[in-house]
Amino acid sequence: MPMVTVSISPLQAADIRAAVDNGSYASSSEVVREALRMWDAARKLDGYHEEMFDQGRAPRSGRCVADMFADHEAEHRRTA
Repeated sequence: MPMVTVSISPLQAADIRAAVDNGSYASSSEVVREALRMWDAARKLDGYHEEMFDQGRAPRSGRCVADMFADHEAEHRRTA
C-alpha cells in the first residue's frame, strides 16, 4: 500500500487517537481510510447533484464530508 504523509491539526490527531482508544477503530490508518472513502463518496454524490442541478432536475445537497462523517460516527455509536 502506498505511504502518504499529511499534516493534520492537533485536534484532529486527538480525535483520531480517541476513536482508536475507545475501540471505534483498530488503528489511526483505519480512521483515515474511512474518512477518505466518505470524501470520495461525497465528491461522487456532489458531482451527481451538480449534474442533476445543471439539468434542472434536483437541488444541490448542501452536505459536506464533515456532515457525512458526523452522521456516520453517530450511527456507529448507536449500533455499537
